[in-house]
Amino acid sequence: MLIRTVLAASVATLLAACASSPMMSPYNQSALPGAVQVPSGHRVLTETVGTGEITYECRAKANTAGQFEWVFVGPDARLMDRNGRQVGRYDGPPATWENMDGSKVTATQVAVSPAMAGSIPFQLVKANPAMGSGAMVGTTDIQRVATRGGVAPAAASAASNVGSRQIVQYQADYIFYRAM
Repeated sequence: MLIRTVLAASVATLLAACASSPMMSPYNQSALPGAVQVPSGHRVLTETVGTGEITYECRAKANTAGQFEWVFVGPDARLMDRNGRQVGRYDGPPATWENMDGSKVTATQVAVSPAMAGSIPFQLVKANPAMGSGAMVGTTDIQRVATRGGVAPAAASAASNVGSRQIVQYQADYIFYRAM
């Protein structure tokens, strides 16, 4: 009788664990522009929400005398899991996603596609081999979706403020993929 009770309790515990662990199904690519869709044969490794800021700097426009523009300097964001716990950081340049376990990847942009007005574009990047060992190992592609904010400042960029920096807030989902 004791063995049957222990076995029943073990099965119940195992079933509860399976029911509570998230199944990482493929991220719904159909709502995204084709340019930023991840190639078939990949599965979601993890989903994060990046919340932070992007820095822009006023610089002279290349090959255009007397004109100035806000130039992207780099991001600084916390990566949170879907439960709101910090699991890593995103900064650059170079664009670097680092997990709290110390593993990290850099990546090269493959494509961008416009998002809603006032938001940085959707993006697809190809990951370089991960550094360290941990959660980032095996990452092949990273997709930036569900963007909010982050566009260059609306303030004028002129000779009088060359070299000045502006920081804007943003949020985006970063979906990490692994080849199957």
